[in-house]
Amino acid sequence: MGEQIWAGLIPEDETKAYEAAGFGRSSGIGSRPALLIIDVQYRTIGTEPKPFWESIEEFPTSCGEVGWQAAARIEKLLAIFRARGWPVIYPYVAPKETFDTGRLAAKVPALMGVAAKGYEFVPSVAPQAGDILLPKRHPSAFFGTPLVSYLVERGIDTLVVTGCTTSGCVRGSVVDAFAYNYRVLVPHDAVYDRSRTSHLVNLFDMNAKYADVMSTDEALTQLAAVKDR
Repeated sequence: MGEQIWAGLIPEDETKAYEAAGFGRSSGIGSRPALLIIDVQYRTIGTEPKPFWESIEEFPTSCGEVGWQAAARIEKLLAIFRARGWPVIYPYVAPKETFDTGRLAAKVPALMGVAAKGYEFVPSVAPQAGDILLPKRHPSAFFGTPLVSYLVERGIDTLVVTGCTTSGCVRGSVVDAFAYNYRVLVPHDAVYDRSRTSHLVNLFDMNAKYADVMSTDEALTQLAAVKDR
C-alpha cells in the first residue's frame, strides 16, 4: 500500500519477516463504504492548533496540533462522503457521569474531569443532519453500541476509519471491524495520537493484520472509483 510511513521506525528485517509470513496483503475496497470519525472533539485537539505541551494546558487529553492536521484530511474525506450520500458515523465519548468510574477512572483519571467544552465536535468536521451520532464508553466503536446493526441495515461492506487515538479508539474499532468481516481503510494522515512512535507502530501492525493503511489522497482515489448502486 503506497508509502510505508513507519519505514524509519520498524527495522527492515522485521518488515521482511511479516512479508515472508504473508502479512500485509490488501483487502481492497468494497461497494458500500461508511466513514467513521472517532472522537474528533476539542478534548483531543484543543480549541486551536498548538504544540502538544501548550495544548494540554487547556485539555490534558489533547494530542495537540497533529489533531488539527488530521482534521484537515478528514474534511476532504467527509466531502466525498457527503457528495455521494454515503453514511457518516460519529463514535464519540460523551461527558462522563458518576457511574462511569471503574478501570477507566483508575487508569486515565484525566478523562473524568474534562470540561463541557471539550466534548464539542470540531466545527470543520462536525455532524450534520442525517449523520449518525454513536456515544460510546469504551475504546471500540462497536463495544456496547448498535453500530453493527446499523451497518447491516445499510448494507455497508467497507469502513474508512479516522480520528483518534491511533493506538486506542481507532485501533480498537479497526480490530473489531475486521472481526466482523468488514473491509477497513485507515488513512494514516487522518488519524492521530499524542505519541508518534505509538502512532507509527500501530499503523504498521494494523496494516499487517487488520486494515489497508494508506494516505488520505490514496483513499480518496479508491473512493472516487466506487460506483453508485
